[in-house]
Amino acid sequence: MVHELYQETILDHSKRPRNCHAMADADRKAEGYNPLCGDKLKLYVKMEGDIVRDASFEGSGCAISTASASLMTESLKGKTRTEALALLEKFHDLLTSDAEVGDGLGKLVVFCGVRDYPARVKCATLAWHTLKSALNGADQPVSTE
Repeated sequence: MVHELYQETILDHSKRPRNCHAMADADRKAEGYNPLCGDKLKLYVKMEGDIVRDASFEGSGCAISTASASLMTESLKGKTRTEALALLEKFHDLLTSDAEVGDGLGKLVVFCGVRDYPARVKCATLAWHTLKSALNGADQPVSTE
């Protein structure tokens, strides 16, 4: 039952991604690419001081990559830069650790099954690595390779 719920959430966000549009007034932008799967992403972030006021993305990718970007942009709004980077670390741990993690991740726990498919971890983390680049003001596109 829980497994089906997770699949349903990922499919919903991949078919109807939230915050999937360009953002003209973004003050942080970054691009990411996953050569293994062909996922491409452009992330837009609007900061107000140290707070993420808005986030959106454009791109093309597999269901996991698109759903991850969609859920990530939903979960970032209102978080501080530090909280956003901490969320990235928790999300990465969810995908790469055998330990029971998930506290504070909310809907993002739907990606826990990805850890069983190591090649797909890069799909799920592409948006997050791109976020880190945007928050750090890096100019170079992010690659999962």
